[in-house]
Amino acid sequence: MSAEQPDMPELKIESGSGTEARVEPLQLGKRLRQIRQNQNLTLEEASQKTGLARSTLSKIENEQISPTFTAVQKLAHGLDVDIPQLFAKPKSTMASGRRVLTRAGQGTAHPTSTYEHELLSTDLARKKMIPFKTRVRARDFDDFSDWVRHEGEEFLLVLEGEVALYTEFYEPIALVPGDSMYYDANMGHGLVSLSEEDALVLWVVAR
Repeated sequence: MSAEQPDMPELKIESGSGTEARVEPLQLGKRLRQIRQNQNLTLEEASQKTGLARSTLSKIENEQISPTFTAVQKLAHGLDVDIPQLFAKPKSTMASGRRVLTRAGQGTAHPTSTYEHELLSTDLARKKMIPFKTRVRARDFDDFSDWVRHEGEEFLLVLEGEVALYTEFYEPIALVPGDSMYYDANMGHGLVSLSEEDALVLWVVAR
């Protein structure tokens, strides 16, 4: 470990004379996260592809552990990259100029028994956020067979009507137009309409 940067793994290589030469500390964790996010993979999906535990991937990305060479091979094979790509300096995040327009009512319909989703910005691939509007059909939490839960974090904004947000570790809370909530989507949750008409909400999921 470098005394100046104790949290960063340091690479040692053999010089031509057989002595060790030091190079810049690696940022493998940042590079791994960048590759995974560029492929629009969750930690769980990356775990399935690489054969490494989700917790192990998380620790590598957060520079808490240094992977063995076998783990590096699994990462390269599972993410379909060359090993040198894993050790390349992470690219700085710059605006790419991407944009996509979804006209009112022209999103992609995705109905379920409790919600009628309208997926937005579906023409844009590899998004870090998934935005959609939803008509809330459910009128009682018993309309759900189980908690809804998934990877990432979620933002909810009520557009029309009144809803009750049920979450696994909190009491239900009523929300009216203009109210919003940000929460961990791994926590069980469900939304029901308290209005006579189906409520309308905007959801944004960040993975």
